[in-house]
Amino acid sequence: MEQKTKHSQFKGQPRLPKFAVPKSYDLKLKPDLFACKFSGGVQISIDVVSDTKFLVLNASELSVEPSSITFKSDDKVLKPVDVELYEEDEIVVLEFNESLPIGHGVLNVEFVGTLNDRMKGFYRSSYEHNGEKKNMAVTQFEPADARRCFPCWDEPSWKATFKITLVVTSELVALSNMPVLEEKVDGNLKTVYYQESPIMSTYLVAVVIGHFDYLEDRTPDGVIVRTYCQVGKASQGKFGLDVAVKTLGLYKEYFAVPYILPKLDMVAIPDFAAGAMENYGLVTYRETALLYDDKHSAAANKQRVATVVAHELAHQWFGNLVTMEWWTHLWLNEGFATWVSYLAADSLFPDWKIWTQFLDESTVGLQLDALAESHPIEVDINHACEIDEIFDAISYRKGASVIRMLQSYLGPENFQRALATYVKKHAGSNAKTEDLWSVLEEVSGEPVNKIMSSWTRQKGYPVVTVKVKDHSLEFEQSQFLLSGSHGEGQWIVPITLCCGSYNTHKSLLLQSKSQTFDFKGLLEPSCDSPWIKVNVEQTGFFRVKYDEELSARLRAAIDKNVLSTSDKYGILDDYFALSMACQQPLSSLLALMAAFKDEHDYTILSNLISIASKVARIVADAAPELVDDIKLFFIDLFQYSAERLGWDCKQGENHLDAMLRGELLAALASFGHEITLQEASKRFSIFLNDRNTALLPPDLRRAVYVAVVKNASKSDRSGYDSLLRVYRETDLSQEKTRILGSLALCQDPEIIEEFLNFLLSPEVRSQDAVFGLNVSREARETAWIWFQDKWDHICKTYGAGFLVTSFVRAVVSPFASYEKANEVSEFFSSRTKPFIARTLRQSIERVHINAAWVRSIQNENHLPSTLKQLLQTNK
Repeated sequence: MEQKTKHSQFKGQPRLPKFAVPKSYDLKLKPDLFACKFSGGVQISIDVVSDTKFLVLNASELSVEPSSITFKSDDKVLKPVDVELYEEDEIVVLEFNESLPIGHGVLNVEFVGTLNDRMKGFYRSSYEHNGEKKNMAVTQFEPADARRCFPCWDEPSWKATFKITLVVTSELVALSNMPVLEEKVDGNLKTVYYQESPIMSTYLVAVVIGHFDYLEDRTPDGVIVRTYCQVGKASQGKFGLDVAVKTLGLYKEYFAVPYILPKLDMVAIPDFAAGAMENYGLVTYRETALLYDDKHSAAANKQRVATVVAHELAHQWFGNLVTMEWWTHLWLNEGFATWVSYLAADSLFPDWKIWTQFLDESTVGLQLDALAESHPIEVDINHACEIDEIFDAISYRKGASVIRMLQSYLGPENFQRALATYVKKHAGSNAKTEDLWSVLEEVSGEPVNKIMSSWTRQKGYPVVTVKVKDHSLEFEQSQFLLSGSHGEGQWIVPITLCCGSYNTHKSLLLQSKSQTFDFKGLLEPSCDSPWIKVNVEQTGFFRVKYDEELSARLRAAIDKNVLSTSDKYGILDDYFALSMACQQPLSSLLALMAAFKDEHDYTILSNLISIASKVARIVADAAPELVDDIKLFFIDLFQYSAERLGWDCKQGENHLDAMLRGELLAALASFGHEITLQEASKRFSIFLNDRNTALLPPDLRRAVYVAVVKNASKSDRSGYDSLLRVYRETDLSQEKTRILGSLALCQDPEIIEEFLNFLLSPEVRSQDAVFGLNVSREARETAWIWFQDKWDHICKTYGAGFLVTSFVRAVVSPFASYEKANEVSEFFSSRTKPFIARTLRQSIERVHINAAWVRSIQNENHLPSTLKQLLQTNK
């Protein structure tokens, strides 16, 4: 009989066994920034709660010294008889020859590891100090990488306190979650002891060691807030610092609970995989998400810094103080932090109209959740390698959108009161989604659990079809899929509608597949055939499809400019999605887009530009003979707004116009508008000779860069080479990423192949390569061939994580033929990895959706004549 595999009961399990509960960690780390190694030791106070000869905890990519391991309980010292590291399961199993005493004990483990270059665990980031290249040591433990730094119970529910000690070179700044308790210098080394932390999860532990400058401020409560960045860049931290100090005060008031730590440090890290990380008391950021330079940062950069800082600080309550019980409930962290960050930004910068811009968040969520390969907000996680893939638009954008929908349904006062109750009730512990629903239900008296379970436990969302019959509206819901097929889902949908005026407002719950509503009582006497808008202000996370009569009335309402900005946005965005799903003809979408020619609003025009770009690409695949006309149509659509704003900013101009100007000019350049291309070329030439010229402020740079790269070719590389030179000469991360995104749009396949190789060179930080992957349609085949050749290298460089999934998504999704979908499937049949499985399926599904859309457009016999007619009408 075959012998049973050793320790098999612990392998392949999604979670650690519950023999013992960690209570506190005493962690000492000694990094060597030259050899890129670290050594350490940890003493973990634990409660043994059931009979066991084993302790099982997480460890990965560490060498554990078996002779150092002891378990002390009262006067008893036990040493394990067997120590096994199982790398595939990322666990270490300690086996003792007798049962461990029930109750309190202390586990001691010593270990060594490598400061890796993959931006996860305990890693190294490079920077220049006094002209010399240096390494800093940084931690990034979310979701499950504390185990790469020290052996631990690396799951969010195993909360404990942490005492951290660092041994570092004397001249370096050493930061951790808590303030310094004591510092002892011994020659060129110093040992830094930190105060004990409050109870928290392992993924929030943080350490940063390097050369830094900082700025400091205090909240009215006396919390010390600092922004740290590379030496010489301190002034760029001022805006983020101001936002942080004000935001802490806003959240204290909103959650009715103060920030509980004595300090908050925010650090800009040169090499950083995500946007930012909410470590308790030591928040880490990409430089682009924290630093703002008055001379070289665009208005969009300023807005990003504000919303990211507000997002990370929201986590100090939602995530750090109250933590999800398991990664299934990740959305409780990310959806709430996204939603609350808009609440804060709206309070600090009301002129940004940030809640209108929130519609962009919803749109991204709606696009991903319209895939058959989407996933529920609450998603089962069976292995640590699956967690990275759910840090996506479902957890963040859909999560935030259903919260907004619920807040709108319950009312802001009820909602705020319930959140404050929830935070107080679960402070210092863990919570599940149903815990939040329970508090909201208690405070509001509404059946929150019943309503919201349909939104969090199943994937997708409905399209609500609305038909008018006499004075009745017929509602019918079915799952919306971009593939055009109908899914099985059914939701409890909070419906809001207005009839001919925003004074007549009605709310109802659609709880069945279909429902009829008599709207006669809503009509004003003088209005017999009013416009009817469903999903008022776009607070609901669903699409609406109107019958022909209601569509015509809404189109007339847009022409008369009587609808709100959010409602106009929603009508346009729903129509685009229905067109992509082959449920509305492209010619009708173009006619609707034409109605927005005189639009002034930033959010609507920004989405219109995004839609135009996608339509132009799909038409190039479906009907190449119409490409010139479609570009002329879009140039005409955006030219009026671009001319209204002009090239140069005006005195006292608002934030949104500053962002809009750059987006409009970039769109005109990409569609080949000759006057825009010529002006861009002229301004770029001046800029090359004077980088501080007022003729090319940061808000215009992307538009100009797109224009000069557009026509670069092997025979005339000047635009490409000049822009590459600007990239090499700037040390501002925002400028570098702006340039990478622009260079990718060159239409010459040979230059793009050269550029893609440049992305993987040491000149581009690993985290930034993803900004150069959205190549022009003309170069997508080049990118696919390059990707296949470099796939092994990409996997080795990035490992698991969202950066590697970005490569797959960016290179595969733009194709539009069933043959290409099959080719991609064939390539990955022997090369897929668990951590890209979901993204790969979604990307291939997008190719199928594009292919079906191409076929639908090819069957639209009236499209050429409609397009000609629109061009004539718009002249």
